[in-house]
Amino acid sequence: MPKKIRELKALLLRAGCKFERAKGSHTKWSHPILPDKLVLSGSDGNDAKPYQENAVNKYLKDISSKT
Repeated sequence: MPKKIRELKALLLRAGCKFERAKGSHTKWSHPILPDKLVLSGSDGNDAKPYQENAVNKYLKDISSKT
C-alpha cells in the first residue's frame, strides 16, 4: 500500500528539512547540509507515486550519509 504525501512530508520534517511553497500543490524541500532540493507534488491526502517514495528515501539516505 503506498504512503500518503503527508507521510512523506512528515518524514522530511523529522529529518530536519525545511519546505518552501511552490506553484499549486508543489512543495520544495531542502536540508542545510545538501546543496540540492527535492520537489514533491500532490495534495496531502493523495497516494504517493513509487518514484516520489524513491526520491524521498534517496534524499533521506543522502542526509544520513552526510551526518
